[in-house]
Amino acid sequence: MKKKLLLLLMVITMSTVLAACKSDKATGGKVDMSEHVEITYMTTGNKPTNGKTEIMMEKLNAILKEKVNATLKIYWIEWTDYMTTYNLTLAQNDGTVDLVGTATDWLDAWPNVKKGAFLELSEDMLKTYAPKTWESVPQEYWDMCKYEGEIYLIPEDNYAQWINHGFMYRMDWAKEAGLANGVHSWSDLGKYFQYIKDNKEGVIPWDASGSGTTVYTTLSGGWISSHTDDVFIEGLEVPLFYGNSKDDLYTVVSPFYEGNELVEFAKTMKAWADAGYWRTDVLNYSGETREEFYIGHTGADQHHTQTWYTSVRPKMDETQPGSDVGFFYFGEETQNLVALSITHGAMAVASSSKNPERALMVYDLLRNDEECYRLFNYGIEGEQYIIKEDGTMDRPEGFDSDRDSIQTNFWWGRNDDLELLNSTWYNEGRAKMFEEYSKFAIPYPYGQIVFNTNNVKAQMSNLSDVYNNYMPRIAFGKVDDAEAFVAEFRDALKAAGIEDVIKELQKQMDEFYK
Repeated sequence: MKKKLLLLLMVITMSTVLAACKSDKATGGKVDMSEHVEITYMTTGNKPTNGKTEIMMEKLNAILKEKVNATLKIYWIEWTDYMTTYNLTLAQNDGTVDLVGTATDWLDAWPNVKKGAFLELSEDMLKTYAPKTWESVPQEYWDMCKYEGEIYLIPEDNYAQWINHGFMYRMDWAKEAGLANGVHSWSDLGKYFQYIKDNKEGVIPWDASGSGTTVYTTLSGGWISSHTDDVFIEGLEVPLFYGNSKDDLYTVVSPFYEGNELVEFAKTMKAWADAGYWRTDVLNYSGETREEFYIGHTGADQHHTQTWYTSVRPKMDETQPGSDVGFFYFGEETQNLVALSITHGAMAVASSSKNPERALMVYDLLRNDEECYRLFNYGIEGEQYIIKEDGTMDRPEGFDSDRDSIQTNFWWGRNDDLELLNSTWYNEGRAKMFEEYSKFAIPYPYGQIVFNTNNVKAQMSNLSDVYNNYMPRIAFGKVDDAEAFVAEFRDALKAAGIEDVIKELQKQMDEFYK
């Protein structure tokens, strides 16, 4: 009897130990997963409403539960006033979220690191709980995710994407305009617009929506990258500051404040406005330029490379057969192109997470496990996507995006080793453009420096007001005398304290890169 009792106790003890040590093979048996946990993933975007994402998540969560005894929930930061909501959610620091999609250039990653919103990720922690991710990210990339010597971000470093901006245009009309090889300079673009103005009745050469700041910010920045060797410094409160050149990256300058490039830009935009290349009320117009492009009512749309080959070119091939939409990218004339920062998309763990270890394990699966990756990014095979004989992805027959698509906005861990090439994309153009970019694009050089603008906070605020007051009119030529208006703008920048800001940024640049 005693022996049976002893044997029973041994069995119970062993069962308890095994339950406590249930682990994924990659963790080497170090992780206690006896307790089921729910991990909340925070991302930007409007919550999907067709019910398909929830169906996919049921399948995904069954896998996550089996592999790491966890399930995943999505916490949406909707686009309306998203920046404020995003930062307020993190500031609550109440354990609401675990995994946080972030970015150093558009989602305040570094400011939130400094505020203590994100958890410090030790090398041991990453090796133990996200081993596949740790092994796949080069050491120099981990270094780019450090603040004061510690890792806080996981980069989306193995996903090729180009979101450098430029103009999409109709190759058929460009050839008619005498541009046999297409549009490859601002001068070509002007000729193209003039041809449309003279020969395409009822068509506005570029029916721009000038009411949004993105358009005129990108337009002026595009001119500068096309006419200088300056390198834009991202993440500051106002887009005025650059590194002097690719050969002198760490000298802070502002081509908006000095030099002749802005004057020439202003003159050209006034000439284009006077020629009628866009609406006279462009600054108040908020229409859908792309929809106008699709139906043939405008000759151009301004956005980035990825939009061109994934969306606009395929759609135009349907709506305007033979249009053969090309892409003129900013910086093409000067080969001044900077690759997207690997922390344009990054994953962080909230410092208030109750289960940071399990959160990392879930992320490791989402990023590296083929079954989880396909579910989370593409949906259920046969319902959201199919694999064609050539290995590319397509949609099932009868697929309707509004009715059938899933949405997770996983822009923080995409992995080219598991990506499916979409058969509907303009893949020939994609490959050609990627090859061209790779020949001369440089890595973003300022990904690690975290500028502290507290000492020039008032000046930054004043500069933002000045910029938003003057630049829309400069960008769309709504001035009487372009050169005089630029001079007035620069006087206003000086009065707002731009020289103080340049001095402060230069001081920090020197300290960081000394």
